[in-house]
Amino acid sequence: MDDIPQAEAGGLLTIDLAALQANYQEIARRVAPALCAAVVKGDAYGTGLVPTSKALWQAGARTFFVALLSEARSLRATLPEAEIFVLNGLFPDTVSTFQEQRLLPVLGSLEEIATWRAFCTRTGQALPAALHVDTGMNRLGVSPTEAINLAEGRDEIGFPLALLMSHLACADEPDHPLSARQLEDFRAIAALFPDVRASLANSAGAMSDPAFHFDLVRPGIAVYGGRARRDIAPLRPIVRLALRVIQIRHVHEGQTIGYGAAHTALRPSRIAILSAGYADGIPRLAGASDLRPGAEAIIAGRRCPLVGRISMDLLAVDVTDVPDALVSAGDWAVLLGEGLTLGDLARHSHTIDYEILTSLGKRYCRRWTY
Repeated sequence: MDDIPQAEAGGLLTIDLAALQANYQEIARRVAPALCAAVVKGDAYGTGLVPTSKALWQAGARTFFVALLSEARSLRATLPEAEIFVLNGLFPDTVSTFQEQRLLPVLGSLEEIATWRAFCTRTGQALPAALHVDTGMNRLGVSPTEAINLAEGRDEIGFPLALLMSHLACADEPDHPLSARQLEDFRAIAALFPDVRASLANSAGAMSDPAFHFDLVRPGIAVYGGRARRDIAPLRPIVRLALRVIQIRHVHEGQTIGYGAAHTALRPSRIAILSAGYADGIPRLAGASDLRPGAEAIIAGRRCPLVGRISMDLLAVDVTDVPDALVSAGDWAVLLGEGLTLGDLARHSHTIDYEILTSLGKRYCRRWTY
């Protein structure tokens, strides 16, 4: 589904790489003297791994994080000199690929550490890796006790540590007590590895007290224009999504719109049918019913409410208040951009900015601009 011509696409997704670079550089400025990495997992949060990573390299990023080895392969081909960490650790029978591609696994269990050590011993190479310590997420990472034991037996690890890291669970909630506990625990563990770079902060942590910054921060959603913390405005938006108007329908008062007859017209209405749906990453909950409002789209400069359920390939927008001459089949309706944010769509969809951005589908015509 790559390289879809605009004339054939139901939607046009534009990624503003200049805004992306500005966001990255603003975060890097805020966290200095800590260094700022770039997190490009999930196809660079849905914005395209290759063009986005190139733009971030041009903006000054030298350290990158992905989740999977397949992502790391693509990134290595794109950025031959980048330092690349793979967050999801070692899958069986993949160790040699890390060596061949000059990648750094983030090791999150004693078993993974043993596997990496054995490979280093077998090949006679002390290959660097990162150590992930779980300080409260209870997802990946060795326990604090295991980390202390590793520090005490440092000579037995068998390979150099390129990074010590943990992950904040609640940094988007400024007053959550878990963040302070994680900071305290991570600071104590980092002190046992004084010669190893330390990294704790995600986007929300990067926007927090400098105590969270350590040597390296790992911002994700903030770079892509999403909201990292509830109390801090997001940086520049980088995505604009426009959807094609297929036709305009006239609906009588009392008639229903869409699946389940969930929305009833309360007046004679004009309804624009747009060429996108949940197959394109538009959440079903973004639609409206008689019981609750939905998200909005901008048509001819006016905000218009979505009505009825989102279906697989289509959604409906009430354009009754838009003059007839200003909207017709073939026009474009803006779902993201022109003041409509990721947060707006996420709020109406009962989800988060991250899910909206990473779910944007493959049927759009995609453009990257500066």
